Amino acid sequence: MKKFALITAAIIGGIVLGFYIQPLISEDNIYQQIKKFQDILITADKNYVEQVDTQKLVEAAIRGMLEELDPHSVYISADEMKKVDEDFQGSFEGIGVEFDIINDTITVVSPIQGGPSESLGILSGDKIVKIDSQNAVGISRSDVPKKLKGPKGTLVQVDIVRSGIKDLLHFNITRDKIPLVSVYGSFLIDGTDIGVVQINRFSATTHKEMMEALAELRSKGMKKLVLDLRDNPGGYLNQAYLMADEFIHGGDTIVYTKGRRSEFDEVYIAASGGEYEEIPLIVLISAGSASASEIVSGAIQDLDRGLVVGTTSFGKGLVQRQFKSFDGSAYRLTISKYFTPSGRCIQRPYKDKEEYRHLAGRLELEEGSYIDDPIKKIHNQVMKFNKGKEPEKDKDFIKFDSLPLYKTKYNRMVFGGGGITPDYIIKPDTINKFSRDLRSKNLFFEFANDYVHGEGSFIKNKYQINYLDFVRNFEVNGELINEFKKLAESKDIKWDEDLYKQDQDFVKISIKGNIARIIWNTDRSAQIFAALDNQLAKAIELFPDAMKISRLK
Repeated sequence: MKKFALITAAIIGGIVLGFYIQPLISEDNIYQQIKKFQDILITADKNYVEQVDTQKLVEAAIRGMLEELDPHSVYISADEMKKVDEDFQGSFEGIGVEFDIINDTITVVSPIQGGPSESLGILSGDKIVKIDSQNAVGISRSDVPKKLKGPKGTLVQVDIVRSGIKDLLHFNITRDKIPLVSVYGSFLIDGTDIGVVQINRFSATTHKEMMEALAELRSKGMKKLVLDLRDNPGGYLNQAYLMADEFIHGGDTIVYTKGRRSEFDEVYIAASGGEYEEIPLIVLISAGSASASEIVSGAIQDLDRGLVVGTTSFGKGLVQRQFKSFDGSAYRLTISKYFTPSGRCIQRPYKDKEEYRHLAGRLELEEGSYIDDPIKKIHNQVMKFNKGKEPEKDKDFIKFDSLPLYKTKYNRMVFGGGGITPDYIIKPDTINKFSRDLRSKNLFFEFANDYVHGEGSFIKNKYQINYLDFVRNFEVNGELINEFKKLAESKDIKWDEDLYKQDQDFVKISIKGNIARIIWNTDRSAQIFAALDNQLAKAIELFPDAMKISRLK
């Protein structure tokens, strides 16, 4: 017994001694590095020519340290954490308006449904000229939330100029919790059974919002679905899993993670009984689709559950765990990587971190051009293979090492190398400089707002209870365009008739879409703008292919 105790003590002693000695003999001794940092900080605080803000120095050092690891390991200050929490928890506290700055004045784009501003009767187009009796004209965009947001139950007073009313309107608004909507558009393509659901982030309420939108569309006759994840930067992993699980059959892997430490390895398996496991499905993605968006689209593609259409996604496949500090700040540390069901790593290379941060998308595959480019060539070969045709014996196809190929559940080929490359690459239509200038100065909303509250006030009475009548029959005619031209010229934009004719469909749809947003909501305006969406149009054409590859009848 005594001998056993001595052996046990020796083992424990060895472990303790090793704990202290091992760092001392390590080439990269963490304790020595901490001591080095401490010495420099103390010396700077004591000797620098001016007073030193040590908190600022420490935060800068932390940012630099994490930046050395990868682009997504980051430090978040206490103030930044508040905004981060708002973006993804699904709500914030304030007065509940979407706003823009037009002619130096806060203009309500639309009151948020269910918020205190809507309940008090604040309308789209209202101009906020005073906040708590202080002049608000000329306020910067970044300062508006500081004035209007605040804890639930607190009071803010606003004075509003409304078209057609001479006197200022005064409102006492009690701030409340305001829902942040992540499903910003859901509608049926007119005259079809195809539903479209547009999602701009994966917040805490995204799955719930999506299910509510799908239920409403199904009640209206939806039998096919386009899930629009373009420019969706991601968010909560569990929401991506829950979303994908509604479409993927039970037992299939949706996504898995692998890290240096085995406790960070996880596998997410679809449960049986998803409500939409048999619905024909197409997912739209873009270079701005990242993280959770890539998990959903990658799983749909790998499991042959539907087609992916658009442009190559961003390629953000590093998994971070957030750690909180005592002062309310936090830092995110990459602990593992995401992999799609076929084994593709979603993360694209980031050797040049600055290029990675500014480059929206891993590669550009053009439609109909650069046909001799080996990347385009290999994509064409893959398309042939996936359509059941024998690929050509091409050395680029066989030996193209930088863009590895993987097999889907039913033996189609898909690209690896980071990001999700669509099954059908369709680049969005572009507009000319004239149209970009009109849009950048927010003239479409300004014109629509003035029109709805002026000469076009009849629209509400004529169409408000019959939106589809507005969609099908209201036209932006030549008379309206002439009035719009006058507004543009008053804003120092030279009217170029040739450039206008190039983009006249865009100009007319932008005016009509903004009228719909003012009278109804973003759901309605999204349906208007869909009329010019060439990527959505292509997706609609591809449903026979989507049903074929997913083996749906």
